[in-house]
Amino acid sequence: MSETINILVVDDEKEIADLVEIYLVSDGYKVHKANNAQEGLEILEKNPIHLVLLDIMMPGMDGLQMCKKIRETNNIPIIMLSAKSTDLDKILGLGTGADDYVTKPFNPLELTARVKSQLRRYTQLNPNSASNEMAKNEISIRGLTINKDNHKVTVYNDEIKLTPIEFDILYLLASNPGRVFSTDEIFEKVWNEKVYEANNTVMVHIRRLRGKMKEDTRQNKIITTVWGVGYKIEK
Repeated sequence: MSETINILVVDDEKEIADLVEIYLVSDGYKVHKANNAQEGLEILEKNPIHLVLLDIMMPGMDGLQMCKKIRETNNIPIIMLSAKSTDLDKILGLGTGADDYVTKPFNPLELTARVKSQLRRYTQLNPNSASNEMAKNEISIRGLTINKDNHKVTVYNDEIKLTPIEFDILYLLASNPGRVFSTDEIFEKVWNEKVYEANNTVMVHIRRLRGKMKEDTRQNKIITTVWGVGYKIEK
């Protein structure tokens, strides 16, 4: 790697944190470990962290609270780790701002694949593009301007900060005006994985997107729900 990628693992189970570290280090990442949320937040303040693996069940401040705290100032990818596997638990995790959710016990190779996928999404920026190419990758539609190269998004001239997943969902809809995408299609195209419980996952991210875009205050919504079918952005 040309640049060191720093990953923060926050888990009060030392054995799990050590196992994750072994696999991540073997892939070339630098790993920072914390066994509680407060320690994790301090590491975040002092180091350029590129991704967080965050356990939900921890004493004191839990992973959901820590995730909310991170999202107040930072849009780096967050993958939640939890022994709970119900849809409600996943919705809670994603609803606090997480990008992905992995259930314990997990296959370490699957986890590192998820890490690579989130990092690839987060680092796909090309700020050195020529201005004419920048224009090609900028979409303006219904008060929304979205630039694929610098990941800048404005809604009626107000800039909003999106996570990589949120950006990719919005860009997919905006670059195909008028086309309705089902939750399964959105999941397959954005996550680049076969569908698994896509409906709740996509719905939570759409809800977060709408919240950041302040859709509830607008008479003319940017993202339209086609009931029983999916989502679209009109031309």
